[in-house]
Amino acid sequence: MSRSQEVFFSFDFGTKRIGVAVGQIITKTANELITLNTNNGQIPWTQLESLIQQWHPDAFIIGLPLNKDGTPHKITEKVQNFGKSLESRFHLPVYFMDERLSSIEAEHLLSQRGTDREKGDIDKLAAKLILESWFNSFSA
Repeated sequence: MSRSQEVFFSFDFGTKRIGVAVGQIITKTANELITLNTNNGQIPWTQLESLIQQWHPDAFIIGLPLNKDGTPHKITEKVQNFGKSLESRFHLPVYFMDERLSSIEAEHLLSQRGTDREKGDIDKLAAKLILESWFNSFSA
């Protein structure tokens, strides 16, 4: 598969929910896919495996939570461990993207849409924004 056709999954990791988005590098766009609920902080590996078998991503992009000053957030280590687990389970590369303010931006965009929303909507939209930011971090 050529670089221009690569499919990427993006994750907005949280201790209660994980937002998932999918996108292609050729268009530098992403789509909200799903929000997975964690069970007492347990990763829903079976659901993730099903999604990966369905979409066949080439790599994973994970939003890395940092404080405004760039220091690690209280869940940064959990996010990094999630990335290590993804890489070892699925043998695909994992990249981290600064996600500062992605959830706030997602909430703002959802409020502009004027639609009823659930917490999960914010998570999957944040995953979409993280992936699009990652795509845009590369020069054309």
